[in-house]
Amino acid sequence: MARKTGDLLTSLRLSGDRGNQHFRFREPGILRYLPSATMTSTTSAPRWMRNVLLAAGAYNVLWGAFAVLFPSAMFRWLDMPLPNYPQLWQCIGMIVGVYGIGYAIAAFDPARHWPIVLVGFLGKVFGPLGMVQALWTGALPWGFALNCVTNDVIWWVPFALILKYAWVRNTAL
Repeated sequence: MARKTGDLLTSLRLSGDRGNQHFRFREPGILRYLPSATMTSTTSAPRWMRNVLLAAGAYNVLWGAFAVLFPSAMFRWLDMPLPNYPQLWQCIGMIVGVYGIGYAIAAFDPARHWPIVLVGFLGKVFGPLGMVQALWTGALPWGFALNCVTNDVIWWVPFALILKYAWVRNTAL
């Protein structure tokens, strides 16, 4: 079987004779879990893409953790009624945090992990559309829109450029 770069099987190696089927990781200790140790690309993306995706990852993990740990905080800051079901807000925080992990993984090879960036980009486009509707109908106060700017709007251009890069790289192969 041909060996593929970045394939999970290439991160494992058969030790001893083939009959005992004993597998050992090439990388020692924690290094085997780091994306850079197992996800290698033949050409690297521009450094700014890695930095943007790592920043988006860190931001989303921190924001998500804050929403999970303090589900009423934003509502109190905006002098809004507290939600009847804070668990729903915590669930949103969990989803945002999980996206952050995905962005951090994608940072190491954006052309390969473009679906993660695409799903995030779509959420960052559709979320503000819902926010506009909620603002228009008065369901949410205008102060709540700041949340949408920092969580979504500021990431539109860099994510779109990363997706364009991935398109060019993947269609040129």
